[in-house]
Amino acid sequence: MTLWSRIAGAVVAGAVMVISLGALETAAAQEKVRVALGDVVSVETLAFLIALERAKEKGLDCELTSFAEEELAIQAIVGGQADVGIGTPYSIIQKTKVPLRNIFQVSTLVFFPVVSTEYKTWKDLDGESFAFHARGTATEAYGNVIAAREGITFGQRSYVPGSENRVVAMLNGTIKATIVDLSNKNLLLKQAPDRFHVLPGIEERVSDEILFANENWIKDHSDAATILTQELLTLWREMNADPAVIEKERAARKLLSDQPAEVLAEVDSYYKEGVEAGLWNPEGASEKIAKDDFAFYTSSGQLEGPAENLKIEEFWDFGPIEAAKAKIGG
Repeated sequence: MTLWSRIAGAVVAGAVMVISLGALETAAAQEKVRVALGDVVSVETLAFLIALERAKEKGLDCELTSFAEEELAIQAIVGGQADVGIGTPYSIIQKTKVPLRNIFQVSTLVFFPVVSTEYKTWKDLDGESFAFHARGTATEAYGNVIAAREGITFGQRSYVPGSENRVVAMLNGTIKATIVDLSNKNLLLKQAPDRFHVLPGIEERVSDEILFANENWIKDHSDAATILTQELLTLWREMNADPAVIEKERAARKLLSDQPAEVLAEVDSYYKEGVEAGLWNPEGASEKIAKDDFAFYTSSGQLEGPAENLKIEEFWDFGPIEAAKAKIGG
């Protein structure tokens, strides 16, 4: 089944968390911008929340909806229920010709293949079961590239949405090999360092999460798209210069105030380690980012290549990043 078929058949059901970021009551206030996040609001998405808060202060009225799965967030954009989304929509853009365009690289693929210590090398996983986030997502693309590199074939593939849920499954022994993000890798190894270890991953820093929107929305709401991009670019630069800015901003704005103290205590270390790993590219959007993504996602099977034949303008709109850089420099 294609990604589009799964998205088209997806039913937005269950608990969907809506966080209203409010509007600044000024003459500069914009029409409400509906943002679809294909993830939970957490320490990992904190930087994006801060950027939205800053955009609100520039007069942008934002409403963030957090979906349990990336596919639902993409479907919300396709169906017109949201204006701007975060995900990796390369496949849906190519296969359906829906006029979606990427605007800003929110995060790069910094994943960690964590496996039971019974698997010493990748060769030991030939024919073995492996768990991913969901079909057609970045984790599966990541696994496909590694499998091709190592000359192995995974056995049964299972899909467990959410790194934190895969960590629980690993600790329970339900799964023995998976791919998780930075914070959940640290959590797993902290809780059971004798049971799990990390195998060599991928060094290339390609897109994991991207801010994207319908091309028509970008044209009709260029000011809103520029404000969002400008605040992301500004914060990403600040964060790369000093990761401690995230915790300072969180505390000042009282974000994630419902989280346990032990979770909030990890904010500084998470963003420091993430910056060192190259998780947030201060460039935001560029031809190089697009071409690197094309190379990775064609080799992983998420895009039909060859990569050099893909046209950047059919996947990216650099208008917002160029307008943002014109305002803040660089």
